[in-house]
Amino acid sequence: MIYLDNAATTRPSDGALARAQHFLTECYYNPSALYGGGAEAGRLLTEARSFLVSRIADPAQFSLVFTSCGTEADNQAIFSAARRGNAVTTQGEHAAVYESFKELKNRGVEPRFAPVRADGSVDADALIEMVDAETSLVSVIHVSNETGAINDIAQIARRVKQKNPRAVFMSDGVQAFGKIDVRLTKEIDLYTVSAHKIGGLKGTGALLRRKSYTAISPYLHGGGQENGLRSGTENVFGIACFYYAAQEKFSSMAEDGVRLAQAKERLWELLDKKIYSRISPQDGSPCILTVSAAGRRGETLQRMLWDMGIAVGTGSACNSKKPHSRVLQACGLDQRMLDGVLRVSFSPSNTAEDAKAAALAMNEAARAFGGN
Repeated sequence: MIYLDNAATTRPSDGALARAQHFLTECYYNPSALYGGGAEAGRLLTEARSFLVSRIADPAQFSLVFTSCGTEADNQAIFSAARRGNAVTTQGEHAAVYESFKELKNRGVEPRFAPVRADGSVDADALIEMVDAETSLVSVIHVSNETGAINDIAQIARRVKQKNPRAVFMSDGVQAFGKIDVRLTKEIDLYTVSAHKIGGLKGTGALLRRKSYTAISPYLHGGGQENGLRSGTENVFGIACFYYAAQEKFSSMAEDGVRLAQAKERLWELLDKKIYSRISPQDGSPCILTVSAAGRRGETLQRMLWDMGIAVGTGSACNSKKPHSRVLQACGLDQRMLDGVLRVSFSPSNTAEDAKAAALAMNEAARAFGGN
């Protein structure tokens, strides 16, 4: 099986699992315990926290709270920051942010949704226009999980703070972390990441916060773990896997990015342009290529490709029970285009040969399907 749905989840890294095994079967102690085994588990958490922050931010300026997933991190950030006035986000957000913003209305905060362009990137001018003196939070996804479009969050955050210095700026970085070069600037307050998108395990994520931003509230109450910001015994094994998988990712991220971008463009080059139209931008993530075989059904093509040994997506896995992607609808795709969407997403384990095989299979499946 050639697996090309890595934007949904990745295969856990064998190396990370092997290194983390110690914290599952030997050093399985509670990291809050004061004896030696607990201290060792606690040191692992400190090392992991320091490494993960240092890859994308200044550790003197940012701290990190471990969570169960990116969705929890997004929720904690949003419901801590958006407590008055209005909150601004984009129509291109992952469901973890979009649905949380819809919930804000029930909590007395007005949600505002900025439009996106045809490639899934935010219309930054329209978003800034929505920011006013009553805006408490602005959230802009870093890399679109639907199209791979990259938003310039540093520039957008700077413009937000120029208009309203009191507004908190956050970004969902789940599809960016470990895949593109990221450096959190002084205008970015909160940033969320997830382990299972980079070869770690499902069940582990993190919220990075600027240390000067002290209004963050705990989402779970209890024993006061994570400096009082996320109670519950830490998932030491999952965090260890996250840490070791991130070490692997960042050690070759630049080289992998170049190679995967080439594989992605090779796949596009080999697709039949009489059938497939490109949705993803040229300058987007090296890991995501979204196309449409207009007039066909993406779900049917997906099943046909699975039977041919190729696993691809049809958009966000979090929207798989809905007829069409909310984000791609916001991009302005017509009904026929929406019907035929396929999302191909790469990891460092994928090769140029995988891309070629996928393109040939996608052509074969679409031709066998028919359509016009």
